[in-house]
Amino acid sequence: MADMPATARPRSSAARVCTIIAFVFAVIAIFFLPPLFGLVGLILGIVGGVLGDKPLGWYAAAASVAGAVLGIIIGYAILHS
Repeated sequence: MADMPATARPRSSAARVCTIIAFVFAVIAIFFLPPLFGLVGLILGIVGGVLGDKPLGWYAAAASVAGAVLGIIIGYAILHS
């Protein structure tokens, strides 16, 4: 811990839980209600990243956005085919 910069926060278990739930919501957003689950996953990913689960929290936030976009594209393709 002596090597940790003063601005870095130690990772907490709450940060890891938020990150894991964000990844789960990213997958759910592909198949069911993409805007809702994508937004919630984005928020949880950001919270996980801010609480100290870096860089995984930020990856979860990006995956949630990608899942929401992919879910919207798939939904559009199914409805308009």
